[in-house]
Formats: sequence, structure tokens, C-alpha cells
Amino acid sequence: MEFKKIQLNGFKSFADKTNFLIEDGLTGIVGPNGCGKSNIVESLRWVMGETSAKSMRGSGMEDVIFSGTSNKTSKNIAEVTVTIANNNNEGPIQFKELEEVNVRRKIEKDKGSKFYINDKEVRARDTQMFFADLSTGAHSPSMISQGRIGALVTAKPTDRRAILEEAAGISGLHVRRHEAELRLSAAESNLKRADELRRQQEKQLSNLQKQAEEATKYKNISDEIKKIEAGLYYLKLIEIDKEINIENEINTEAESEVSGFNEKISELESSIKSETNKVTPLREKNIENLSKIQRLNLELQGLDEENTRIQDEITNIKKSLQTFDEDINRENGIVIDANSNEKRLKEEKSELIEIDSKYYETEKSSNKDLDDAKNRLSFEINKIKDLINSQKKR
Repeated sequence: MEFKKIQLNGFKSFADKTNFLIEDGLTGIVGPNGCGKSNIVESLRWVMGETSAKSMRGSGMEDVIFSGTSNKTSKNIAEVTVTIANNNNEGPIQFKELEEVNVRRKIEKDKGSKFYINDKEVRARDTQMFFADLSTGAHSPSMISQGRIGALVTAKPTDRRAILEEAAGISGLHVRRHEAELRLSAAESNLKRADELRRQQEKQLSNLQKQAEEATKYKNISDEIKKIEAGLYYLKLIEIDKEINIENEINTEAESEVSGFNEKISELESSIKSETNKVTPLREKNIENLSKIQRLNLELQGLDEENTRIQDEITNIKKSLQTFDEDINRENGIVIDANSNEKRLKEEKSELIEIDSKYYETEKSSNKDLDDAKNRLSFEINKIKDLINSQKKR
């Protein structure tokens, strides 16, 4: 199998979909520092199953998603696809008959990443095993980065062994052996746990056997108790039958007595009915008398109310007469004052005539005012007299 194409979309500095073709021979990428050459190598390691964000030069795996620039907005998805040609029908057994294999890894914010082989979702372990069978992978010695040559020269024997295994094409077997060892260790721990559970079950079994023996004893004792209780219930039933016979005899005698009492009750009911027929006319007459008495009481109550009203009117009239007397006395005082005023005015008139004849007009107006006052006074006196006469007529 041979790598033919790498496609990046939203991965680190590659915001748009970008394809890198790997042709026959030597394929190289040349560019200045910071143009994204290392991002291409990291994308290849990432799609092979790299799980360490630190190895991807980030604090989290979501840092591989394009974060945006001043000219382009950020993205929520990053995707890398590697196309592998299989012209010689090599590689894992399940892919030998395929001419081309597409391995894709996709990550989405807050949802994690997913792996696909030929658009079929697989586990990360399946992807890592696929590349291990091809004697490569995310941590393969064949992927040499800066400073990697010196590390290979000074590598430990175990690291050199990994290089030789990959060159021999058995790194996939080594990975599978390691996975099998992990499964065997897990199986051993499960066996130990199963042995502990078996011992616990044996202890519980002995306890259950003891409980079963106690339950058997309890069941036997319960059966004996039930037999004794059945005998007691039988004896009680016999006694109850005797009591029922006695009660039946007593009920028979009581029924005969009850029939005699019923006859007496029927005779009393007939006599009560006849007496009720006699009392009915008297009751109706009594009801009629009660209605008459109630009507008379209502009339008497109306007369009492009328009498009270008349007394209230008499009291009011007396108060009015007293008021009128007081008004008459007050008016008589006013008349006396008017007469004295008239006398005084006449004297003043004579004095004024004597003093100067030019005050004639003043005298004339004074006389006129005096006449008007007399007329008003006489009018008020007549009005009061009319009111007094009308009250007396009432």
C-alpha cells in the first residue's frame, strides 16, 4: 500500500479544503517558516490516531480546528482524509481486495472526534491497528521531525527494536501481542475476582443451608400447629352448632310473643285512628280561631301604632304653639319698639323742620321709609296671626 493523497479541511491553518498529492518518487513541500509545513505532518499523525494534544502542539484536541483570522471566520469542524492505493493487494486481510482505502478523521467542537475507513465509522483502535499492519502509525520512527535524527542515533535498544520491527513489517503483530497481553492480564484479574466471588457464594451457600434446615423445622412445626388449630376449630364449630340450636328455639318463642304484641299494636293503632278522626274537626276549629286571633292582634298592633303617631303629632303641635307664642311676644316687642321709634322720628322731624326747611327731601324719604317699615311690620303680624288661627282650627 502507498499513500497517494492527503486532504485537509479546517485543520489548523488550512481553513479551506486543500489537497496534497503524493506522486511516485520523492515529494517535497518547500516554504518559509510559519507557512504550515509542520501542520501537514501533524495532520498525517492525527489521522493515524494520535491522542495526545501536546504532541499536536495544543492544550486540547479541539485546538486543531481552524480558529479564524482577521479575514476569515473560525470553523466548528476539522477533517483530514488520507487516500491509500492498494495496487498490489497488500495490507490487512479485510482490505486486500480493495484498490483504494480512504481513512478519515473528523472532529467537531464539544462532540469529540470520529474515525472512518471507506466512510464507515470505526474505533480509534481499529484505525491505529490498520496503520500498524502497514508498519507505520502516529508514533512510527519513519516519521522523522526536527531533531529526530540525533534521537535515532542515540536511541536505546528498545527504541531500535521498534525501528527494526517496523522495517520487518511486524509492528502490527507487536501491537496485537501487546493488546493480547493486556487482555490476558484483564482475564487473570477477572479470574481472581471470580474466585473471590465463588468463595463468597460458598459462604452464602452454607448460610442458606442452615437457613433451609431451620425453615424445614419451622414448616414441620407449622404443620403440627395447623393440625392442632384445625381440631380446635372443629370443637368450636360443634359448640357453635349447639348455640345456634338454642338460639333457634329462643327465636321461635320470641316470634310467638312478637306476633301477640303485633296484634295488640294493631288494636291500639285502630283505636288511635278513631280518636284521631274525632279530634280532626276540633283541630280545624282551633286553627280557625288561631287565625282570627292573629288577625285581631295585627289590627290591635295597627291601632297602637296609629295612637302613637297621633300622640307624636299632638306633641309636635304643642311645641309649635309654644313657638308661635314666643314669636308673638317677640313681635309685640318689635311693635312697641316701632311705636317708640315712630314717636322719636316725629320729634326728630319737628326738630329738623325747625332747623332748616332745606331738609324737606330728607324728611320725605324718612316718612316713606317709616311707612314701608310699618307695612312690613303689619304684614308680618298678620301672617303670624293667620298661622296661629290655622293651628287652632286643627
